[in-house]
Amino acid sequence: MIITKKSFTIALGFLSLTGSSAFTITSSKTQSSTSLAASSGLMHCRPIGIGSAAPDTTITNFDLEKVVDTTDEWIQTRTGIAQRHVLTSTEKLHDLAVIAGRNALEMAGVKPEELDLVICATSSPDDMFGDAPNIANKLGCPTSTVAFDLTAACSGFLFASVTAGKFLTSGDKPQRALVLGADALSRWVDWEDRNVCILFGDGAGAMVLESTPQGDSAASGLLGYAARSNGAGNVELNCSYLGKPRTVATPGEGTVISSASYNSLFMNGKEVYKFATREVPEVLSEALDAAGMTVDDVDFLLLHQANIRIMETVAKRLGIPMEKVITNLNEYGNTSAASIPLALDAAVRSGKVKKGDVIACAGFGAGLSWGAAILRWG
Repeated sequence: MIITKKSFTIALGFLSLTGSSAFTITSSKTQSSTSLAASSGLMHCRPIGIGSAAPDTTITNFDLEKVVDTTDEWIQTRTGIAQRHVLTSTEKLHDLAVIAGRNALEMAGVKPEELDLVICATSSPDDMFGDAPNIANKLGCPTSTVAFDLTAACSGFLFASVTAGKFLTSGDKPQRALVLGADALSRWVDWEDRNVCILFGDGAGAMVLESTPQGDSAASGLLGYAARSNGAGNVELNCSYLGKPRTVATPGEGTVISSASYNSLFMNGKEVYKFATREVPEVLSEALDAAGMTVDDVDFLLLHQANIRIMETVAKRLGIPMEKVITNLNEYGNTSAASIPLALDAAVRSGKVKKGDVIACAGFGAGLSWGAAILRWG
């Protein structure tokens, strides 16, 4: 199934808006699954501020040598990670997100009351019903600011950025949006599983987007995107529901329901690696096509910070040298939805990324979901 229109109103995830950009939704059947895809070109908005925050507490590879059967050399050789930041039992994820949001707003020169939209991409909120409204309130946003969570695991920040871009491009009231990526997967890791606990850390990142004049492509900073999902891959990476039977004393023998809990995070590392190195180059190429650009137009490649080997393989397949790859994986590990804004914040504040630079970004992870967006900074 392929649908292509020039004007549209859709109620589907990050395309749930009315706008004027061309888009394509594709459903392609494979032997065992149906893979969904969506893509679009330029949106009338641009990134103007970035911020991040991470917990003070760190766990190094040397620390983990005392916890599981591993070594610093083994971890760094296979992942590129040296340490990870983790929240303690008394710390809250949404507080990190508030700090990241304030830092992004300060860089952008935007006041909280000037925000029309706050989206928090997270799979591990403090409140199961969502952290975005609480974050918006603590930032000082008025009740007229729309705030909601979006769950797409490690693809979340990119999906949330595209969602915000659709709002800002619609030509209606929204003028400025704060997009957050925040996760605390240390809460869901089995710290006795050496294949998983070495990978994940906690953190938050935020980006301010503002609308640009319709028809002024030179002012726009979200140049194109592509996104995909395939639920058949859910078995390879998940944090699934684990209900425990509980009897409610209704008349008769009672009613057995479940008392809520979740399993620890599960990941089949080999399959996720194959998935990422196969699909990410393709979705990045599709996003570049949507933006009317080629690899030669890219100043930097910014991938979800999952594994240095994945970054090296994707960069090689795209023909992008490693010196153009933005990474802070060594210090933070895999922070899920926070990883892209965490890395971008450091690159912007260090002066590595400058106004006008083109950044090809890609997120990938549980779902399975994956996507790419082409940003022009500032």
